[in-house]
Amino acid sequence: MIPDDVVEEVRARADIVDVIGEFVELKKAGREFKANCPFHEERTPSFYVVPDKGFYKCFGCAKSGDVFSFVMEKTGLDFVEAVKHVAGRSGVEVREVKRDNPEEDPHRPLYELNAFARDWFGQQLVDENEGRVAREYLEGRGIDADTAERFGLGWAPDEWRALRDAAAKHGIGDALMEEAGLLSRSERSPEPYDKFRGRIIFPIEAMSGKVVAFGGRILADRSDAPKYLNSPETPIYHKGQLLYGLRWARHAIRLDDCVLVVEGYMDLVALAAHGFENVVATLGTALTEEHARLVSRYTKRVLLLFDSDAAGLKATFRAGDTLLEASLHPAVVTLPPGEDPDTLVRTKGADTLRGHLDDAVDVLDRKLQILDERAYFDSIERTRSAVDRLLPTLRAAADPTLRDIYVKKVADRTGVRRETLEAELARAGPAVPRPRHDTGRAPRAASSARLPRMGAERALLQILLRAPEFFDRAMERVGPGDFVDPVYRAIFEALLDEPELRAPTPSMDETTAARLHELLDDDEEIAHAGRAFDDTVSRVRVAALDRRLQDIDRRIADAVGEDTKRELTEEKLRLSRERRELAPDDWTTTARRLKDDPNNNDGNR
Repeated sequence: MIPDDVVEEVRARADIVDVIGEFVELKKAGREFKANCPFHEERTPSFYVVPDKGFYKCFGCAKSGDVFSFVMEKTGLDFVEAVKHVAGRSGVEVREVKRDNPEEDPHRPLYELNAFARDWFGQQLVDENEGRVAREYLEGRGIDADTAERFGLGWAPDEWRALRDAAAKHGIGDALMEEAGLLSRSERSPEPYDKFRGRIIFPIEAMSGKVVAFGGRILADRSDAPKYLNSPETPIYHKGQLLYGLRWARHAIRLDDCVLVVEGYMDLVALAAHGFENVVATLGTALTEEHARLVSRYTKRVLLLFDSDAAGLKATFRAGDTLLEASLHPAVVTLPPGEDPDTLVRTKGADTLRGHLDDAVDVLDRKLQILDERAYFDSIERTRSAVDRLLPTLRAAADPTLRDIYVKKVADRTGVRRETLEAELARAGPAVPRPRHDTGRAPRAASSARLPRMGAERALLQILLRAPEFFDRAMERVGPGDFVDPVYRAIFEALLDEPELRAPTPSMDETTAARLHELLDDDEEIAHAGRAFDDTVSRVRVAALDRRLQDIDRRIADAVGEDTKRELTEEKLRLSRERRELAPDDWTTTARRLKDDPNNNDGNR
């Protein structure tokens, strides 16, 4: 016996066109697909598949049903076997339970809590008084009541324990709400409080339709709070495995043979309100291999509608490389400066956005355009740099035909011979495969040996990989030059480009990729992450200051002029004060050790 919730998840995630297309050649017929019936002989197609409804029907022999009944009818499998067959094609793990001992879904309390929270947030939005400001905001953004209801939008009042109190009345405890990411704690208050306050709420649904997490967009203009706030990862929510809106958009994506990828909830909802149905959004993270795999079930053509600023372009090209690795064909939509999909459709209308979609440029062509605009082909040195920037995209292209086209384009534009480019790609070797995100932790590279640990540097990277929220604080205090080990320095530099890095990048060398796998695969527990972060940052910074102080001592000894010696001495005093502030307890001991051993390197403590 397969639990009903698992059957429904398989049904929701099943691509009925893909499953039936395994047995019969389907052709598009408007919003449906048709074929000669596989159950009786006919010359004129009368067999139709309706993906929006999830069923098939033959108007000749009258057979009809859903994806399971088709597999049963065509293969002779029983119901359980048919569900397993469809689940295998849909990426759903099927568990069976005995009828006389039904197994309770261990995550059922989380699903039920999230369903309660969605309903409660929704009630706050439609409440005449409580939700008035939120409704006015949504209406001002072109989102009417029907669209808000379709996406289950809600409102979190700007109160510290409104949701907590409402849940308590239904017997829902704090521990479960904290596990679901609906309550937070701070060092200043022992009492948990509502995580989402004063925000428009966007429920995040799995393909089964169950709510697994929430996103919130703040209304008040506050500098002390992020504009968007997302649920943390939980046992039922892994943001690298979900695309917001895919459950609603999947049939439109298949019918249009194209998907629009935007960065945020509001962009997606605004586009849907203006008639764009084939839209998905990432969930506050870079586009992952799992995201690309999900998209590939419905189309190969992907239009990226990210911001056009520097950060947006970085995200665009990272996403482009990830999609290319999955044999998809990404193109870049360039919007006017200062515009995003939401503002454009509201101020200029849907037709204006459609014009920009029609002008979408292949991801490699867009890279070439930008390099050309920035005069990268005006000198030999900058052309060499341009080639380095283009190689990751050439390397990422898994489709051999597309890769061949890319190599020719780059050869023609840069003047570098095709054979030279191919030699560069061959020397770089194949890209290290991006690990799947099924477990939440990347697998260790098959060829990598267990590598020695590097004390503070390694510990700091370990914390940043597990808790990206510390990264902004880390950047304020340390830089790449503070790392002694060149491999760890390379990983830190990769984190500068992608704070939520969870896999080696295509341009990463094998040694760095193997070390990154080691860090990601290490399940050693880090207790008291905040204190551990402060400690490791201080240790890395102290080691860097010790090296600089040693260097200044050598420069003072070699200095000729008194002015130079005075400047170096002043610099030494400044660094010494900074060093004492970071580690006052070991200043005397360290100073004595440095004096006795000027070549000592404390970076690997």
